[in-house]
Amino acid sequence: MRTTAAVCGLLALLLGLPFAGGTTPGAVDRAADAAVAPLGPGVLRALVFPTEPYVVLALGLLAVVLCLRAGRRLEAALALAVPVLAILLTSWVLKPLYDRWKNDTLVYPSGHTVSLVAVLTVLVLVTRRVFVGVLAAVTLLAAAAGLVGMGYHYLTDVVGGTLFAVAVVLVSWPAPHREPAPSTG
Repeated sequence: MRTTAAVCGLLALLLGLPFAGGTTPGAVDRAADAAVAPLGPGVLRALVFPTEPYVVLALGLLAVVLCLRAGRRLEAALALAVPVLAILLTSWVLKPLYDRWKNDTLVYPSGHTVSLVAVLTVLVLVTRRVFVGVLAAVTLLAAAAGLVGMGYHYLTDVVGGTLFAVAVVLVSWPAPHREPAPSTG
């Protein structure tokens, strides 16, 4: 997990460099804008819904409850603290550092995405279920389309936010414990 965290963190930091201090989209950003342009405002609002703070908070509380029910108190505390850490680092360090603007707002990396992906990553780690990972991926793709289509972010902001959130969660999360195999002798 630490190697994946390091790679994601490094990619998030490098991805923002070409856009630092800028306000214009890159080629990939323009292509993403064109791809979601046909979607109507109602569809885009629905796609952005998972990034709403009350949705993210509810998902985070679900992760805490699941941890507590399983008797994993450390993970319950981390399920609360780690997404908050990712959000604070994004808002207070990375956004001012990269200084990328859209519509008079700092946008790299996407705070909407960091909050959602941090909580979804925690849920995947807590549940250890493939279908939760698939639902998380589908939710992220939908939210990305909505964030780009609503004009809140460029696609590169969303990708950077995704990579950074995954990095923070993985570097902060304890390694999974393996159950010992029963003794045969």
